Parts: sequence; structure tokens; C-alpha cells
Amino acid sequence: VQLVESGGGLVQAGGSLRLSCAASGRTFSSSSMGWFRLAPGKDREFVAAITWNGANTYYADSVKGRFTISRDNAKSTLYLQMNSLKVEDTAVYYCSAAGDEYRRYGLTSPMGYSYWGRGTQVTVSS
Repeated sequence: VQLVESGGGLVQAGGSLRLSCAASGRTFSSSSMGWFRLAPGKDREFVAAITWNGANTYYADSVKGRFTISRDNAKSTLYLQMNSLKVEDTAVYYCSAAGDEYRRYGLTSPMGYSYWGRGTQVTVSS
């Protein structure tokens, strides 16, 4: 499976960005998907996840109410709409596809994911 993120960039605090993740190589429509982020000096952090059919979504408390995860199975694409961005949202954002491990670790742990993109940088300036 290949996951390719896009849509990152530089934005002022309070602004918006939409990240996309194009998937290929496996049945995207049957996979739960997630977004994680990694900021300098910090551990990889869960951001949001969505089940295979989009019926259930999960968010980190730090982004709840500001970020929205969605998917288009017909286009094999995952999205992350980010509004009201804060300086502390600055990080490299990674798209991930869940493997069988998610049944043990859940969708909020990176241990539940088997496939990862290379990431896209999001920088929020004050």
C-alpha cells in the first residue's frame, strides 16, 4: 500500500488548511484510516481516525471542534480539514492505514496502523 499526503503549508494562526491522502495498492474502502502528527521534540501524536465506512470518527481532545476527518472511498482519498489553526498545530502530519493490530490497540494508537505516508509539513505562524 502507498499513502501520499498533500496540502500542507504555511498558514497564519486562525487560518485553515485541508490535507489529503491518496491511497493505492490495497482496498482503501475496507480500511480504517487515521492522521497522526509529529512535532519537534515531541512524540508522535494521534490526531483523528475514521472507520472504513465513515460511520465513526475519533479526535484528539486538542483538535476536537476544529479538525474534521473525512474520506471518499470512490476516490481512495482521506481528508483532514483543519480550521482555527494554532501555532501548536505545527507538525509533520502523517496519513496511516489500520492493520489487523487495530483490534488490539484501537484506532488512537499508532500501534494499530500498518501503513504510513511520508508526511506533509504544516506550519502555523503567529
